[in-house]
Amino acid sequence: MITASADRTRRERLAEGEALREETPWDFHAPWRPAPGRDPLAILAESDAERLPDLVPRRYKKMRRNAFTFLRGAAAIMAADLAGSAMAGLPVQACGDCHIGNFGVFVSPEGRVAFDINDFDETLPGVDFTVDLKRLAASVVVEAMAETDADAERARELAIAGVEAYRAHMHALAAMEPLAGWRSGIDLDEEVARIDDHRSREEVESDLEAGLAHETVEADVPEVDPAVREGPPASWRIADYGRKVFHRLPDGDDEPVRDAAAALARYPESLSPERRGLVARYALRDVAFKVVGIGSVGRVCAVGLYADADGAPLFLQIKEARESVMAPLVLPGHRISASGGERVVEGQRIMQAASDLFLGTARSPASGRAYYVRQLKNHKLSDVAEMMSRDGPKRYAALCGRTLARAHARSGDAAMIAGYLGTGDGFDRAVAEFALAYAAQTQADHAALLERDA
Repeated sequence: MITASADRTRRERLAEGEALREETPWDFHAPWRPAPGRDPLAILAESDAERLPDLVPRRYKKMRRNAFTFLRGAAAIMAADLAGSAMAGLPVQACGDCHIGNFGVFVSPEGRVAFDINDFDETLPGVDFTVDLKRLAASVVVEAMAETDADAERARELAIAGVEAYRAHMHALAAMEPLAGWRSGIDLDEEVARIDDHRSREEVESDLEAGLAHETVEADVPEVDPAVREGPPASWRIADYGRKVFHRLPDGDDEPVRDAAAALARYPESLSPERRGLVARYALRDVAFKVVGIGSVGRVCAVGLYADADGAPLFLQIKEARESVMAPLVLPGHRISASGGERVVEGQRIMQAASDLFLGTARSPASGRAYYVRQLKNHKLSDVAEMMSRDGPKRYAALCGRTLARAHARSGDAAMIAGYLGTGDGFDRAVAEFALAYAAQTQADHAALLERDA
């Protein structure tokens, strides 16, 4: 979905975006008012029926931890809440679950270390750009208050920093030729060099080096069972690891693992010939269930252990793909053309500067479940993003804002979005006000969950 026009100049599109402010002024984005009869816990419960019953309690346990973990698992609630909010009318390929924890560090197919959005379970085209931006800003506020006890004024500053960076970078992208904008990315080395504290910078650099040294996640969970690690790769098995990695559900059922394995057998069919040839150099040795994230808990998510005859390992993650919670937010006149794993893969390829080398789709011949497949995240590289966010939260919020702008500009009209945003801080402050109000709502929703489960 590319919405920019080749027949209108950049100046014309900037003016068109600016004109949209008359229909939806910036201050329309500031208020948050819950709809009559709003029931956030009922929205959460709607998806429980499509999750594995044994794992649903784990989802709620994670969401009870604090307001930020609640927000992370509540993409469906926020989508429902934003359905009646102000929209600029400028569509993009939306991440759909654009919170500050869904940005990270990984290795591109060319071997470069990249910073980008890294979760696309809810991605969808034809969604107003403000939807992702409001969720990002709200997550910045909620995370700051829940994890660092920041006060409202400090949280507001962080939200403004993220939105301001988005706006400034969108203007920069709008000024570029299309190919230059498409090729643009985030220079992680520059971001790391900006870390003021010498010890923190060295720690980040050390984890980057370690992550690159173990690009196949050989030294992370999951891992090859030590009991068979020294034997022939054909006998390798994934080591069970408590409540995170296991071959059978708590009730003893192994159907989800068998289903994921059957889908993985068909997965190479979705790849281009050269990538299919790469996967063919490895053989699938074992499959185990892996509990990940918060919003995904209860859906089928597994990891496949691959290895060649010489013992070179490769871990691929396979995740069940359901309908996006963003579906009600698609702007009029925009059609959703892909579903299931294809929806996720298309969205990721559009939004990321460089997508996973092993990204593909699969469908189980037995259950009909739709899946997408990617390389398992390297936790050493994931740690880098977490350290950067702790070291400089304002700088990190701005980094996420710039990254989101680049992702949106690949599908949306950067000039029209820049025209709507303007060059002042009026829009930034309006979204920050919304973020503060929605953070208070999230805290109340989290409290309601605690009260229900007390």
